[in-house]
Amino acid sequence: MPFIKKCPECGSINVVYDEQKGELVCQDCGLVIEEKMVDFGQEWHQFEEGEKKGRGGAPLSMQKFDKGLTTNIGEISDIYKLAGSKQTRKFLRLKKWQERVSTSIERNLRLAMSELRRVASFLNLPNVVKEEASRVYNFVLQRGLVRGRSMESVIAACIYAACRSYNIPRTLDEIANASDVERKEIGRTYRFITRKLVIKVTPSNPKDYISRFASILHLSPKAQNDALKILKKADIFELTSGRGPAGIAAAALYVAALLNGEKKTQREVADVAGITEVTIRNRYKELLDKLGLEEKLKIKEFEEKTDKGKKK
Repeated sequence: MPFIKKCPECGSINVVYDEQKGELVCQDCGLVIEEKMVDFGQEWHQFEEGEKKGRGGAPLSMQKFDKGLTTNIGEISDIYKLAGSKQTRKFLRLKKWQERVSTSIERNLRLAMSELRRVASFLNLPNVVKEEASRVYNFVLQRGLVRGRSMESVIAACIYAACRSYNIPRTLDEIANASDVERKEIGRTYRFITRKLVIKVTPSNPKDYISRFASILHLSPKAQNDALKILKKADIFELTSGRGPAGIAAAALYVAALLNGEKKTQREVADVAGITEVTIRNRYKELLDKLGLEEKLKIKEFEEKTDKGKKK
């Protein structure tokens, strides 16, 4: 961090502050101008013997209604474990007053963050997505956009927005299943939030779904690579525009599995992608017709029949 100060020795203004040593040093002649023993770093404490250190206090987190700054009295189940009726009554009274003095926003956040952690845990989302979803929900709550909508639908919409922001492939059906909220309601709330908060979200890319769907279906790496090649060709022929990314990704995987002799039913692929078999068939026919893959499939089927005949 540079300081606008001259060196008394050489007159240079190339003076910097060394935070580790707490010294103001001239970079040209090396003179230590001042010693300011002020630590701007994090607070650390030595809890165990050795070089390992732990940070003093828990880190701030948007997933907690108070960002982890306040101290809670404790759960009622823990209070009843205290020895003596006087102590129990004392802490029950303290907990009651702590809840009374909290604002409506704090009470809403306490419930909402608990629901957010539950849904995010069900979807196996990374911590960065949880933090982003919590941040979006805080903005929504502070601006009064929650009114007239259920807390669960707003939480689900915030999680979907966070997933889209970080290109984490999660479909609306998956989030609806995790949050027990209808898909249409989540989509409606999501569009409302992004419009009001002016959140710029890039469209989902079908390629983002390939690795996850292929992993669940136990497809080979070659099938995954072939599916990505099919999607690349489909993008050139503009087959991906105006179509659901999960549907086109599932169809590409289905075609790639057939080309590699890894038999998967349309029902299996549709269940993994959270779409219907009709969508799979429609996208499958489009890919075969436009990309000329029908001949390759016929050749593959002929080779398989020939191999079976030889084995007999």
